[in-house]
Amino acid sequence: MPATTMQAYLDNAATTQLSAAARDAMLSACDIYGNPSSLHRQGREAFAELQRARKTIAACIGAKPGEIYFTSGGTEADNQAIASCVGRGGKTHVITSNIEHHAILHDLERLKKTKEITVTLIEVDRDGLVNPDDVRDAIRGDTCLVSVMHANNEIGTIQPIAEIGAICRAAKVPFHCDAVQSTGHIPVDVKALNVDMLSLSAHKFHGPKGVGALYCGRGTPLLPLLVGGAQERNRRAGTENLPAIAGMAAALAEAAAEMDEVSARLAGFRSQLFDGLSMIERSHLNGSKTLRLPGNVSFCFEGLEGEALLLHLDARGIAASSGSACTSGSLDPSHVLLAIGHPHEIAHGSLRLSLSRYTTQEEIDHTLQEIPKVVAYLRNMSPVWEKIISAEADIK
Repeated sequence: MPATTMQAYLDNAATTQLSAAARDAMLSACDIYGNPSSLHRQGREAFAELQRARKTIAACIGAKPGEIYFTSGGTEADNQAIASCVGRGGKTHVITSNIEHHAILHDLERLKKTKEITVTLIEVDRDGLVNPDDVRDAIRGDTCLVSVMHANNEIGTIQPIAEIGAICRAAKVPFHCDAVQSTGHIPVDVKALNVDMLSLSAHKFHGPKGVGALYCGRGTPLLPLLVGGAQERNRRAGTENLPAIAGMAAALAEAAAEMDEVSARLAGFRSQLFDGLSMIERSHLNGSKTLRLPGNVSFCFEGLEGEALLLHLDARGIAASSGSACTSGSLDPSHVLLAIGHPHEIAHGSLRLSLSRYTTQEEIDHTLQEIPKVVAYLRNMSPVWEKIISAEADIK
């Protein structure tokens, strides 16, 4: 495959380009070098900047500043939400879906071994949607937590969070939502969504890596994962990373302000990719065509391996993913694609294209030009594809 000078970065669900607003805010905060916990002038300046960022982030998601706790990212926020609920009041039953991020699923697997919890995995439909009635039916007297993600990181499906939250509220069961993929891309209002806790991560909306937040509504107990200091109101020990937090606040404020315009443009690009990739023989759109993030496109192509597809696209200047970046080192098919009904042989040929505010029409055009060529090239060398075509010929 020939190399190209055209570059298309379409892996924004894995991480995004740092925005100029976030970079400027971080550089400015670097000059505020005091410890926010110190009482002297420099410390008070740092604390004031910290509180400004907290207030900005809270306003963007419909929360109060005192309900925002800074973390190192979405994984820590997810883990803290689980740890705060499991075992409380002697209750050890958790409900989640079978397409959650591994920050949820792997943590629950660990706790099953160490705390003897029980977990109910709600199955999703072919579009990757959770049925709220299934959540209602799964709630028991010993249920300590329900956790359902807002939008899936692989297939982009948006869940009926408000409805699920209302069910949990009526049953007086804490409800956590992993909103790492949705925050900054679609409206997120913690009150409208009926959530008690919500996780977000800055680098998914053009903020810096290594910083995130956990919303925890007033009255919802929150236990610290890290101890040793009184930071974050005794909920997260360790001196706050002020430049990163300032960058996160700036990035989220910018994303919220431009959300309508950016979402409309990305939805148009998404439609172009849907139409173009659907023309490829034996291609399968993953997830809902309408109830999905505006910048998410996920397909499976029969008769090839996703890893080979990614490498050849990279040689043509297209950065994409076969699914979650957190599992990119694994040769196993995506648990999400298996959960929506794909057999292993189809799930192996997956491709995720995720767009951002910086995505251009030229990148989309280049991608639509190159993907069919790469798919055809790989299929010409694939014994699996040959078997598929031979079987089809025999049927005819």
